Amino acid sequence: MSNNLRGSRRVSAYLAERGIEARVVTLDESTRTSQLAADALGCTVAEIAKSIVFRAGEGAVVVVISGDRRVDAKKVSAQMGVKVGNADADTVKALTGYVIGGVPPFPHDAGVKVLLDRSLTRFERVWAAAGTPNSVMNLAVAQLRGIAGDPVDVAQ
Repeated sequence: MSNNLRGSRRVSAYLAERGIEARVVTLDESTRTSQLAADALGCTVAEIAKSIVFRAGEGAVVVVISGDRRVDAKKVSAQMGVKVGNADADTVKALTGYVIGGVPPFPHDAGVKVLLDRSLTRFERVWAAAGTPNSVMNLAVAQLRGIAGDPVDVAQ
């Protein structure tokens, strides 16, 4: 089984185990960037919940933020209490088990912290990566908040 398929199965199993209502869609085209995902789904870039991965000590922090916003690393560092740094493709894969463009807001191992940015609270539902660069899920922001915790301000 490819790593990509494993990633989407992991997300689907997590959703099923917790009874989370989310529509997972696998597209023929890539949803690797917020713009590509929005174009493929017929929604605005803002309705894409992109996952940006940073190194934080020995672990990682995944910031889930609206596709029309940029992450402020200094604000993330303040939230984490440790200086965070950008994670390259190999580091993202090693720390999260997912490839860039497919990193979902959940599930993650214990060494990975998830921060949900306030920018997503403008919407009732958003689209997020579902474990592969061409799979996405549509879920309620309230469900996302229930998993990731209260939203914080980490946008520029």
